Amino acid sequence: MSEQLWFEPDTEPNPVIRVDGLNFFYGEGDSRNQVLFDIGCVVQPGQLVVMTGPSGSGKTTLLTLVGALRSLHEGSIHVLGHDLSRLDPTGLVRMRRDIGFIFQMHNLFDSLTAYENVKMAMQLNGGHSAAAMRERGTAMLERLGLGHRIDYKPRSLSGGQRQRVAIARALANRPRLVLADEPTAALDPDSTRNVVRLFKDMTVEDGTSIVMVTHDHRIIELADRLVHMVDGRIVSDIMLNDALRICEFLKDVEGFKNLTPTELTNVAEHMTKRHYMPGEAVIREGDVGHELFLVSEGEVRVERGGTEVARLGPGEFFGESALLSGERRNATVLASGPLETYVLGEDQFKAALEASASFRDQLRRVYFMRH
Repeated sequence: MSEQLWFEPDTEPNPVIRVDGLNFFYGEGDSRNQVLFDIGCVVQPGQLVVMTGPSGSGKTTLLTLVGALRSLHEGSIHVLGHDLSRLDPTGLVRMRRDIGFIFQMHNLFDSLTAYENVKMAMQLNGGHSAAAMRERGTAMLERLGLGHRIDYKPRSLSGGQRQRVAIARALANRPRLVLADEPTAALDPDSTRNVVRLFKDMTVEDGTSIVMVTHDHRIIELADRLVHMVDGRIVSDIMLNDALRICEFLKDVEGFKNLTPTELTNVAEHMTKRHYMPGEAVIREGDVGHELFLVSEGEVRVERGGTEVARLGPGEFFGESALLSGERRNATVLASGPLETYVLGEDQFKAALEASASFRDQLRRVYFMRH
């Protein structure tokens, strides 16, 4: 199975997270159970990544591995420029100081006030005077609507207030990376809005990368990327601003341009971006076809029996023949140079055909023109 990528690894230098070929298991011997399968991801600075999926799909396990809270089994994980497998315990502690952790169990110290819990995180990180810590810690708590509860201990706070203290503690050091598991699950709507606004401001102003597990649509709406996991695998992967770009792109593409805005958006949201190197095969003649490809940037050569029969460029698509006919691929398609494509999977392709008569008719017209 090929590695699953959340982010294209060559789009920007110095990623905050890079995971390659990650497999993870629970148990030993006969009871050994694999829970993550060949996961790969590259997360760049300033990106807000939301992970969704049913319980047990591996989301929290992946977060804890990236945060070096579990030991790696197979594959590699680089975080903030460090190969986690090469760090000794002291190095892991130092690296974690640049990460803000927010988990469902807030784990506050009952003997400390809200401010003192936040202050402890700043003390562990070092480099702050007492006055600076007081100013920063107080400002963070006030930003989260806890200005009137700064000197209260956890037992005098509600569940939502304790969760906000935990969020303040994680963010007080302005970490380069935040890993969060359902950070707003216990919050009321107003508190959630404050937290969401703070998260987004940090990605824009500080370049903080945030990877979180959530099903809260108020956060999903602000995400840069939406990743869905099922049974330890990434099954969908949408760059949300790319969905808007794809919509604009498809408006002028034959076979798509007459779709309604709703139909167009539905197709765009199910497309993922994929890059190919010069000379790399996108599809091969005789293979079973499971995807439709749309050229975004670059050019491809279409070959049958080793002979070039066509070239396709931006705004042109291929792969529909096998999906419409059920037959094997009737040509090999190669990247002429660096190639960027948008890809629609077979299930989403069929769903789009069923949902839109105009899409179905247009694709069939293109199919018959090519044959």
